[in-house]
Amino acid sequence: MSGYSVKLPGRIDQAAMPLIVYYDASCELCASEIRMLAEGDRHGHLRLVDCSAPCFDDRAFKEDGVTREQMMAAIHARDVNGQWYRGVDVFALAYAAAGLPGIARFWASARLRPLFERAYPWVARHRAKLSRLGLPRLFSLVRSTRARSRRDAPANGSDRT
Repeated sequence: MSGYSVKLPGRIDQAAMPLIVYYDASCELCASEIRMLAEGDRHGHLRLVDCSAPCFDDRAFKEDGVTREQMMAAIHARDVNGQWYRGVDVFALAYAAAGLPGIARFWASARLRPLFERAYPWVARHRAKLSRLGLPRLFSLVRSTRARSRRDAPANGSDRT
């Protein structure tokens, strides 16, 4: 798998797959989005790690200056070459790795990037409240729409979703 890489427009450098994504599974919003990514990852380009788990140990990452506290405050990912990504970059790379290039380009958009960079810290801080408001249902809707379109697609051997 390590021969595969993702290149997106904007400030995101090439990331070698698999991409290890560290996320907060205790957050309903985060877990719902990660489930959607996992379902799209037909080629095993993502490794998903719950950094909220009591057994999660961040000692190996501290030499890189990355702590569990930081991972719990904002989504983090690391590629197989040891390059770390944080926040909006992770979403762009993870969606690309999960076979969702349209959503990946959306997250990587040079025009929208300033908005995402400003909004993401607020969303991350308020993710529990956003979860209680029902935002995770959005990912369930996307997942069911994707499943329906795959089921209804003609069997032509393509693997596009």
